[in-house]
Amino acid sequence: MQTWEAVVVVAAGVWAGVINTVVGSGTLVTFPILVALGYPPVTATTSNAIGLISGSITGAIGYRHDLEGQGTRVIQYAIVSAVGALGGAALLLLLPADAFELLVPALVGLAVVLVAVQPALAKRLARRPGADQRSSFVILPLIGLIGMYGGYFTASQGIVFVGAMGLVMSDPLRRLNAFKNALMAVVNVVAGIVYALVAPVSWPIVGLLAIGSVAGGLLGVRVGRRLSPAVLRIAIVIIGTAAIVVLLAR
Repeated sequence: MQTWEAVVVVAAGVWAGVINTVVGSGTLVTFPILVALGYPPVTATTSNAIGLISGSITGAIGYRHDLEGQGTRVIQYAIVSAVGALGGAALLLLLPADAFELLVPALVGLAVVLVAVQPALAKRLARRPGADQRSSFVILPLIGLIGMYGGYFTASQGIVFVGAMGLVMSDPLRRLNAFKNALMAVVNVVAGIVYALVAPVSWPIVGLLAIGSVAGGLLGVRVGRRLSPAVLRIAIVIIGTAAIVVLLAR
């Protein structure tokens, strides 16, 4: 690897760390860059997932104050996310490389729509009888499916998390973002362990991305916690739309 390539990878890691912490689509920065540098798609996916773990953990720690009093829910959601991530990592190793990626643009598009219309839909759902029970019944399998998606292809899992949770949960957007960061960290750690054991990984890329993503995660916490819910929602929609364009172009 040449020096300029290493600099590009570190810079991509910083950018991805910021975006993952604030919104959750940093892989759409790093994955195309790794592929452009000549790494096979599966190696790019696995190396990227492991390399961004440190940034995900940094972001989750930075948002810990928004999850005070939510310990039981965090544990429940984390367990379900971990199981889903294991399933997704298995899919990456067992299925053809492009089988699941065909669904990614549609999933991200759905998430963007959910984020955009979530306030109005959440109010309507909350008025209906049994809203709280319905949320409890739906959210765990939904989180498991998103964890599976993240374990297979990490791009935009944060947008999918926020969009889906915002539709069925009444928590403020900043807490949803905190849940998102914690669950992304769980998914990335679980999937990363599987990848490290049985999948092709470029460890120099992992190290460079880890350095960049930690710096980006710290910066992202500062940015994300200062954004109002409306601005954060707009940022999610903009980046999510850009993610769809990137995925379709790729």
